[in-house]
Amino acid sequence: MRLTPISAIVLRQFYLLRAGPTRVLSLVVWVAIDIILWGFMTKYLNSVTAAGFDFVPVLLGAVLMWDFFTRVMFGVTMAFFEDVWTRNFLNVFGSPISINEYLAGLVSSSIITSAFSLVVMLALATALFGLSFLSYGGLLVPFLMVLFLFGIALGIVACSFVLRYGPSAEWFVWPIPAILSPFAGVFYPVSTMPAWVQTLAHVLPPVYVFEGMRAIVTGGATSGRSLAIGGALAVFYLLSASVVFTRVYRKAVRTGLIARYSAESIT
Repeated sequence: MRLTPISAIVLRQFYLLRAGPTRVLSLVVWVAIDIILWGFMTKYLNSVTAAGFDFVPVLLGAVLMWDFFTRVMFGVTMAFFEDVWTRNFLNVFGSPISINEYLAGLVSSSIITSAFSLVVMLALATALFGLSFLSYGGLLVPFLMVLFLFGIALGIVACSFVLRYGPSAEWFVWPIPAILSPFAGVFYPVSTMPAWVQTLAHVLPPVYVFEGMRAIVTGGATSGRSLAIGGALAVFYLLSASVVFTRVYRKAVRTGLIARYSAESIT
């Protein structure tokens, strides 16, 4: 892959962010609201429950990590949607850029925007509610990496879906994190779920992250094997998502869908 086309995709997103302050606010406002809302909730729970248990690293930490995952996913889809909304999609693929370079550009854009959101969340959670990620130790990095890889995978799949069915399918994308959250064990252990739901949950990489996080903050130890399974699943989903997007793109080119890409549904 060539760096110039990838940099061009990232540069376009930079110009869009610089030209539209509302785009920058969207990276900050929603995550800030989540951190503040859940931060006060954890403080309240700490005040009404038995002394000795701190809800801040359990609940607020989970919210922060899940918001990071969501920002990663939407970082990919938003960069893609910018080309869709401005009818620039056909122009992009009319240029000498490969599908792999385009995906790499989307991922690079997501890295920048999600990192910015993560810094904002960490600053708010630390300054206002005393959340310290030192309590997670060195496992914080693999935790975030698993969520990052899975978020990228879901973002690419969401782009594939919109590419195949048209911009009117965009509304399927926004609820994806909310739909997954009950099965991902973000706020409660997987053991509280029915048996059939547990089976479904264990194919989701975030489950291994949040189970490990809860084990650490409650004084236990997380399993390296469990975290490795989560990482392997995240890599598998990422590779599969890339294959899906490539196949959908090739079909769109072969059948002429790209030439007819518009704000209407494509069937």
